Amino acid sequence: MHRLTYGDIESAGRRIAGRVRPVALAPADPDAAGPSGRPFELWLALEFMQHTGSFKARGALNFLQAHLDAGSLPDAGVTIASGGNAGLACAWAARRQGVRATVFLPANAPAVKVARLRGYGADVRLVGDEYAEAASASAEFAATTGALASHAYDHPLIAAGAGTLLDEIRHRIPDLDTVVVAVGGGGLFAGVATAAREHGIRTVAVEPEHSRALAAALAAGRPVDVPIGSVAADSLGARRASALALQAAREGDVHSVLVPDSEIVRARQGLWDERRIAVEHGGATALAAMTAGEAGSDHYGYRPGEGEKVCVVLCGANTDPATLAGPAG
Repeated sequence: MHRLTYGDIESAGRRIAGRVRPVALAPADPDAAGPSGRPFELWLALEFMQHTGSFKARGALNFLQAHLDAGSLPDAGVTIASGGNAGLACAWAARRQGVRATVFLPANAPAVKVARLRGYGADVRLVGDEYAEAASASAEFAATTGALASHAYDHPLIAAGAGTLLDEIRHRIPDLDTVVVAVGGGGLFAGVATAAREHGIRTVAVEPEHSRALAAALAAGRPVDVPIGSVAADSLGARRASALALQAAREGDVHSVLVPDSEIVRARQGLWDERRIAVEHGGATALAAMTAGEAGSDHYGYRPGEGEKVCVVLCGANTDPATLAGPAG
């Protein structure tokens, strides 16, 4: 297995420079306080404003550009399986490069994502009810057609592209203490944690309590399959965390925490009610860690220390805004 390094992230940054949107940052309410009541400084990284509506554009562009540079992109183009966001990013990057993209999704993928994929010109194929089934179909397609197999998260080029986000955040907040990210399969987490380790920044990995692939891998000492049952499963529903994510979680200052679906829903609704920000449930999962917590438990939520400077990544917004509408006035 390739060991993800900060050098990989620096190379990704050079490949995608000027071709992705720099992350926008917004301060949260002054003197934010978590469950402990201790004041800390909270920033929101608005990465849902990225091309295709999620951070995935970074990794997809890095992956394709690296293969184009190496002359290793086949005529059959690229194929990927995705709950939606990685497929969108792959299709967007492929269209930019004039490359064919065939995207496999679970049949229950959100209609908004399917429609956008087709809008990017991708050949969309709906298979099964879970990501794993779509992944199997994509692998078979790659084997029979010769298409280049990309991955939603488990590839060093994908993770390295995602890691460029941390360098952009640190450039704007040079004295950052902690970055908080949601984890599905672990591509965003692996890249961000690798870059954060280089700069002495703590990474908090946040998972829904019933979609805990990384936490299970840490407990088992290896990636293992887990059952999936979360409101955020469409984007954080990987059955197993990548080896890259497990490697990153074992190095540096990393905290793995869980949040209940109720807090994810509350965080998402709060972003809409207070800021008119519409994110998907996966995009609100990292923020949910700031309010979730069970007395006496270190595994639920994250409690910043007094004066800690924290940046929460809002990573995706491919959702139906109608589900956020409040009661009629």
